[in-house]
Amino acid sequence: MSDGTYTATLTGLGTCLPARTVTNDDLARRLDTSHAWIHSRTGIARRRVADPGTGTAELAAAAGSAALASAGRTSCDLVLVATTTPDRACPATAPRVATAMGLTGTAAFDLSAVCSGFVYGLSVATAMVRAGTCASVLVVGAERYSAIVDPEDRSTAVIFGDGAGAVLVERGGDPAGRGAVLHTELGSDGTGEDLITVPPGERYLRMEGREVYTRAVPAMVGSARRVAEAVGWLPGDIDAFVGHQANLRILEAVAKRLDLPPERVVANIEDVGNTAAASIPLALAWAADRGRLAPGDRVVLTAFGGGLTWGSAALLWPDVRPVHH
Repeated sequence: MSDGTYTATLTGLGTCLPARTVTNDDLARRLDTSHAWIHSRTGIARRRVADPGTGTAELAAAAGSAALASAGRTSCDLVLVATTTPDRACPATAPRVATAMGLTGTAAFDLSAVCSGFVYGLSVATAMVRAGTCASVLVVGAERYSAIVDPEDRSTAVIFGDGAGAVLVERGGDPAGRGAVLHTELGSDGTGEDLITVPPGERYLRMEGREVYTRAVPAMVGSARRVAEAVGWLPGDIDAFVGHQANLRILEAVAKRLDLPPERVVANIEDVGNTAAASIPLALAWAADRGRLAPGDRVVLTAFGGGLTWGSAALLWPDVRPVHH
């Protein structure tokens, strides 16, 4: 996806995290676990959880509005919502999000690729902008995993959190190419569809953690290498690696296989847990706020999720300031 008439540029970044924080100690009061057990196995110390009356659309609309504000825009041509937790099975969540943002009449649709959803959405947005179909696409990753995680299942209740992150992708760019999405690559393997799933007729997510780890690491490593090679980058050229925040052990294993030093790996999982499709934009905003990303930095994004799905993107970091709602 490296050829096209127009340049697709990331121009805005926004987030929304619920106010309520649930710590590992909070979970230990009702589950057979402890902060030490959770943190040593996942890297997570706390996560955000939405109030029962807050839906995925509300989180998505807040993050989307923040991204538009970050870019200095009030509208866009398309709202794309990547989510595993739509508010309804039908209709899609995205039209409600667009209307909540004051964008009634704007094209809007959902995309389902679980934890790879944001990278898939960024790839779709990039292709549509390059083709001239849209001049601007808002890509939102939004999740309310508290709606599908069994609160009594220690294997999943300690991992997931709620939240939303969004970017605006626009036609054109600055002369230095800052913000340009250079290349994306995607993949899937349906033989692993039962490893991360809400079984038919059931309410809660089920996950085979050990097998997911076994499959995730090589898939993320291979995808990251392919997207870097496509733009002529060696591992040492990558200034920041932003992987899906699934588990700190996975991030560390991927970075080690890519020969990336720890200081080039962005990890905010300790504070927010695994937020699925929202994790990469939330991690980008976290890193930008802390001066970990500078305009022009070479950035690789990589994700792995249910389906199984995976994907990566190579981009040059823009001169952008995140907005948080």
